[in-house]
Amino acid sequence: MRTEPGPHDVVRIEYDPGRSAHIALIKNRDASVDGRKAWSYILACDGLRAGHVVQSFRQGIPDGLVPGYVDSRNLRGKALEVPEEALQASQSSSTSSLALGMLRALTIKPGNVLPLRLIPTGTIVHNIALDPEGRAILVRSAGAFGQIIAHEDSGRYTQLRLQSGEVRKVLQDCVATIGKVSNPLWKNRNLGKAGRSRWLGRRPHVRGMAMNRCDHPHGGGRGKSKGNKQPRSIWGWLTKGKRTRKPGPKGPKNSNKMVVRERPRGKEKRSN
Repeated sequence: MRTEPGPHDVVRIEYDPGRSAHIALIKNRDASVDGRKAWSYILACDGLRAGHVVQSFRQGIPDGLVPGYVDSRNLRGKALEVPEEALQASQSSSTSSLALGMLRALTIKPGNVLPLRLIPTGTIVHNIALDPEGRAILVRSAGAFGQIIAHEDSGRYTQLRLQSGEVRKVLQDCVATIGKVSNPLWKNRNLGKAGRSRWLGRRPHVRGMAMNRCDHPHGGGRGKSKGNKQPRSIWGWLTKGKRTRKPGPKGPKNSNKMVVRERPRGKEKRSN
C-alpha cells in the first residue's frame, strides 16, 4: 500500500518463494512509529540495493519539499503551469521551470511511489493501482514494466502502455512506482527436471490424437489423423485462435471502457 510518507531505508533484498520478483525490506526513519509501520516489505524494483532510500508520495507532495510549490489534487498534474496573467512575466516562468526540475529530481527515482498526475510522460513504472485508495495490482511480475503515454487534457485520466502492449486509461489520482520490477532474468530459468514442473502444479497432458474416439474429438481413426476437424478441446470447444471473451455490447457491461488500444494479436503481434 505504501501509505507511510517520509524516507525509508532499504535494509536488504530478499527472495520470495511466492512470486517471481524479489522483495525489499525497508525501515521507516521516523522513530515515533510503531513496529508494524516501522518495518515493511515492498516489491523490489530493478537496481534497488541495500542502503538505498525510497519514499512514498501517495498522499501528495508535502509542503516545503520544493520552495514555492504547493501540491493540489484539484490541479491534476498542472500544478506547475503558470497562470495566464503571469505568462508575460519571464521571471515567473523561469521560477516554475526551476521548481519543476527540482520536483522531478527529488521524486522521480526508482522505488518511489507517486500519483500518476505527478509522473512525467515516458517514465517507466510498475506496481500500478486502479483505485486511488486501493493497493497496486498491475505490472508486478519479474522484469515487467509499464510506460506513461499521455496525460489527457481533461485532467482525469492518464494513458498507460502495459506489458502486453495494451494501452488503457487509469485515474490520475492512482499511484505507481518508478522503475521496472526486479529479477528480469527469471524468464530464462531452467526447471532442470520434470519433477520440478510437477512442483509448480503442472500435470502431464496427452494429445487428443493419441486418445480413443470416445475420449476426445480428435481421437480414433486409422493412423495419425483427426479427420480434418477444427482444433477442439476435450469438451468440443474451438481452440487455437478462437476468441472466447466477448468485449463490447455482446460481453460484460463496460468491460473495455478504459481500454484505448487492445493488445496486439495474431499477425500484428508477430510483426512486432
